[in-house]
Amino acid sequence: MLGVDAFEEHRPMLLGLAYRLLGSMWDAEDVVQEAWIRWQGTDREEVREPRAFLVTVVSRLALDQLRSARVKREAYTGPWLPEPVPAAQVGPLDTVELRDTVAFATLHLMERLTPPERAVFVLREAFELPYPEIAEIVGVTQANARQMHHRASVRLAEGRDRFTPTAQQHTELLTRFMEAAAGGDMAALTSLLHEDVVIWNDGGGKVRAALKPIHGRDKVMAFLNGLMSRYLFGEMRLGETNGHPALLTTVGGTDQLVSLEIRDGKIVTMLGVLNPDKLTRIRP
Repeated sequence: MLGVDAFEEHRPMLLGLAYRLLGSMWDAEDVVQEAWIRWQGTDREEVREPRAFLVTVVSRLALDQLRSARVKREAYTGPWLPEPVPAAQVGPLDTVELRDTVAFATLHLMERLTPPERAVFVLREAFELPYPEIAEIVGVTQANARQMHHRASVRLAEGRDRFTPTAQQHTELLTRFMEAAAGGDMAALTSLLHEDVVIWNDGGGKVRAALKPIHGRDKVMAFLNGLMSRYLFGEMRLGETNGHPALLTTVGGTDQLVSLEIRDGKIVTMLGVLNPDKLTRIRP
């Protein structure tokens, strides 16, 4: 039972780690289950620190899966976005770093990184592992681990607001967006969008969705105007995904979750998940 108790104690943290690395809770659960099987077959008397041992196992399993997943995502129909999940499912969120590294927009940006860079960034930022330990897990030198962390940090910071909006600011902007969309107030909608705004829609080939990102305020407004004139929008409501406010609605009978990223007080990224396979955890 000691082995079971030790594993279950760390299971929420391990799920959060695997999810941050993979962007999919389905895949994260598979990785943690495989780690459990390996844990059962391990001589635990030789394991001095169960947490460190399990973090290593899960990280390496997730890295292997991420490498193969990237090939599948390149063949995915349209943009691939992470699977949105309630905060309660991603393990502890006790620190700013844990909350930020599980944010939906951050997970989307982490798709820019190579699998080793992503692993180094998550292990350092979210779990505060020392570089020697990270280097051993990823299979690189300490110097390379430091370089990877620096490159990842720079790439993720590109174009992001230096000042993270509060949950209240995020909610207020979402509410104004909902009110403008519900009222068909295109002028108000336009005023909420950053000039460099981008829309990403993930339908996964299961439902109608834009197959490429839509860049720029004028093109985004044309897209939104077209949607609102052609499809019936269902009730819009505020929800939560990945520890941050999100918008839940239906468009033409299709469920949709919309997560926003904010820069300079305006919406700079709209991430819309329509693929029904990815919405099972956040439906009421």
